[in-house]
Amino acid sequence: MKKMNNKGFSLVELIIVIAIMAILIAVLAPQYLRYVEKSRLQADNSMIGEVSNAVKVALANEDVALNMGAYKYINALNRRKQSDVLRFLRRIRCWELRHLPRIHRVSRPTNPDKARRLGFKPKQGYVIYSVRIHRGNRKIMARGGVVHRKPANQGIHKIKRRKSLQAIAEQRVGKHCGSLRVLNSYFIAEDSTYRYYEVILVDPFCKAIRNDCHINWICADKQKRREARGLTTAGKKSRGLAGKGRRYNHARPGKHANLKLKNLVQLKRYR
Repeated sequence: MKKMNNKGFSLVELIIVIAIMAILIAVLAPQYLRYVEKSRLQADNSMIGEVSNAVKVALANEDVALNMGAYKYINALNRRKQSDVLRFLRRIRCWELRHLPRIHRVSRPTNPDKARRLGFKPKQGYVIYSVRIHRGNRKIMARGGVVHRKPANQGIHKIKRRKSLQAIAEQRVGKHCGSLRVLNSYFIAEDSTYRYYEVILVDPFCKAIRNDCHINWICADKQKRREARGLTTAGKKSRGLAGKGRRYNHARPGKHANLKLKNLVQLKRYR
């Protein structure tokens, strides 16, 4: 039988190939980086143009002058939630938030106009945390679907939450940051699975907060865990205390507590 003459690369040939590859990389790598940077600049310029056009269209439809401040431009853009620009920004934002921890601190507010209107100030003592909450209804914890009660075939899925997702988000952030006080919160984005909020917190032990007459009310002891007692805006709305005006009565201390009090039968001993 003839032996198979399988010859591989020699050491000299291998060194030559490696040297050619190194030369090609040294020549092509700077051009590739310049091409990537150029494409990023073009994408940023196109995005700036789309944002500018969207703001101009929004302002033209509402007959508002174009000599506004920056916060009014941001507010005008955020009101157009179905616009292509804002939908693209929120899609990118959701992709980024899904890869971050469930509760994490952010360096600056995502929506500066909304944060400022809710009490945030870019000064010492104010903190902003981002939190995501799982969307959907509640589910009764029952093994095998057996609830061991009456009605036996009702009430496993689609149990509605009594509190809003925003109030639950505030409670989770308040529990995570026990030494801070929850001031308010606002919605930033949502996808098919989660809803994302940003919560404004205040440090009650900060000297800048204690010396500020507009915010030092939150340093009082009765403001501890205010989000857990439904004292924030989202909590009051879940309690049914967001209304006002004519025929808005029988709402204190809350719509559920008032309904329970009216339907409670009290049989006193001496009556």
